Amino acid sequence: MVPLGTPAPPFELPDADGRVVRLADYAGRPLLVAFLCNHCPYVKHIADGFARAARELAALGVGVVAVNSNDAGQYPEDSPEKMREEAARRGYAFPYLVDASQQVARAYNAQCTPDLFLYDARHRLAYRGQFDASRPGNGLPVTGEDLLRAARAVAAGRPVEGEQLPSLGCNIKWRA
Repeated sequence: MVPLGTPAPPFELPDADGRVVRLADYAGRPLLVAFLCNHCPYVKHIADGFARAARELAALGVGVVAVNSNDAGQYPEDSPEKMREEAARRGYAFPYLVDASQQVARAYNAQCTPDLFLYDARHRLAYRGQFDASRPGNGLPVTGEDLLRAARAVAAGRPVEGEQLPSLGCNIKWRA
């Protein structure tokens, strides 16, 4: 796992409509960088809960961006067109960015979808880990409790307490 305190790597990516979003757009405020995609069963499992949690993060003053780094050529369900559809269906109220070169995923050392990186207002890594303990088929409700607990601490300027468990999901689909 990426060490806590690591600075957020800069990014400049288009969303599915072509609008460019940059790390610098969130200067001076906490930011969640979430690596998501459309087709992964783990992301599908939390997607509605993630949309709700993102609205709570926004109310706390925490910015949210989602990054899709999958190879859309091999996984057409992760194309920008399908990303627009997914964002509308789920009610994503945050930029859903296209990392076609996969350079941002590599810079963040993202491994899977979902993979979550929460940065404090100075853009130092404060939390990297799971959304919650729910997984497809384990019967636990999707609450976002791990991420929300961390975000509440970060928004209040406090360190994140407790163990940080790594995300679990589908591997990012790297281009050959």
